[in-house]
Amino acid sequence: MKAVVYTEAGLPIEDPASLFETELPAPVPREHDLLVRVAAVAVNPVDTKVRRNQPTETPRILGWDAVGTVEAVGAAVTRFKKGDRVWYAGSIDRPGSYAEWQCVDERIAGHAPATLDDAAAAALPLTTITAWELLFDRLGVAEGGGEGRKLLVVGAAGGVGSILVQLARKLTKLTVIATASRPETADWVRTLGAHAVVDHTRPLAAELAAAGHPEVHYITSLTQTHQHYDAYVEAVAAQGRIGLIDDPEAIDVRRLKRKAVSLHWESMFTRPVFGTDDLVRQHEILERVAALVDAGTLVSTQGEHYGVISAANLRRAHALVESGRARGKLVLDGF
Repeated sequence: MKAVVYTEAGLPIEDPASLFETELPAPVPREHDLLVRVAAVAVNPVDTKVRRNQPTETPRILGWDAVGTVEAVGAAVTRFKKGDRVWYAGSIDRPGSYAEWQCVDERIAGHAPATLDDAAAAALPLTTITAWELLFDRLGVAEGGGEGRKLLVVGAAGGVGSILVQLARKLTKLTVIATASRPETADWVRTLGAHAVVDHTRPLAAELAAAGHPEVHYITSLTQTHQHYDAYVEAVAAQGRIGLIDDPEAIDVRRLKRKAVSLHWESMFTRPVFGTDDLVRQHEILERVAALVDAGTLVSTQGEHYGVISAANLRRAHALVESGRARGKLVLDGF
């Protein structure tokens, strides 16, 4: 099969060897696996972080968002059949989606939304699972709950933020305050449902106060946590909750004690990597979100379309993600 891989970590994305095309054997499904013919993928920050920071002894296939068609199933599969159109984010400890074929555990895959084409659907799985787990599983917000309480989404125009704003606005009664730093990204998050938008390139606590929201009950920090941490300590309400998905420099969690604020980490790969007893939760999330998309409640967070799945196009997409200026998700489809 054709695959886009890297063999040497840390190369600048401008180097053709940072991602290149090769031929590899097609994977063989395990008992719980679907063998999927990949139709479309999206690029996430984790793709670039792994390429830069994780050495590999053999060609490594990146990619943790995909839409495709089931071509074969493992002996224990019960939820899917050959010919089903599926979407998923996979697991970081298995070969990724930058390839014509991929195996994925059925317990972390879902039936793709019928109303989205392959590229638009590929924009959603990883970020949607991350946002859903962060909001509902980690921070403990109840669906339909949150009335009278405020949620701050820092980095709201990115992939996770773009779906998190929608989930909070459509499925809870929270007041959603988003951060964005450019007119076009501010307009984007307003379109997705943010009640208010503030600029995270300016002192955040002052921005919140000026917008009439000096205190928030929940904070989802999706980027640059260490840069904004002082503002979080100031703005978070007593007994509030802060959720993180990035990899910040050291922060002093003792500063949260006075307000009895809790800190929550979210990594959507935790369930598949550790094979947790609630692994099927990710299948359930993707099934629920597909229904919400098909009902018109949620929309794709697709940003730019980068053409077919090739090494050259993936290098361009990685470069934009690394710049920190991507809006929504970057997608590719076809080989």
